[in-house]
Amino acid sequence: MSRRSAREAVFKLVFEYLFYGEKNETTLEILKTDGSLTADDKAYIDRIYNGVADNFSELKSMVAKYAVGYDADRIYKPDLTALVIAAYELKYETEIPPAVVAASAVELVKRYSDEKSFSFVNGILSTLIKETNRG
Repeated sequence: MSRRSAREAVFKLVFEYLFYGEKNETTLEILKTDGSLTADDKAYIDRIYNGVADNFSELKSMVAKYAVGYDADRIYKPDLTALVIAAYELKYETEIPPAVVAASAVELVKRYSDEKSFSFVNGILSTLIKETNRG
């Protein structure tokens, strides 16, 4: 499985977390049984998913700060999912280049959200990259 597929697995897990407000270990284990996952992919999924869940309030606040005119609870869930994952990676996964974080988030939004959301997400990401001194 590529890192792209691992990111998609994290996206699905975090999306589910947004709805239920708690981690679902069953879904995590099901996603990790994919035979194409490498040990690095599994570690990445665990690290990012747990990191986002453990820091969710902080990450959501970071996103809300730059979602001018939007309450974070009213941001379309696929967009918010991609944004909190990106915020986590920007703040805590400093070995991942900011351009990769942004491109991955936009790609997920283009796939799972509506066609206009990517520009909204891209704008917030640009500011988050600057705020985290990664740009």
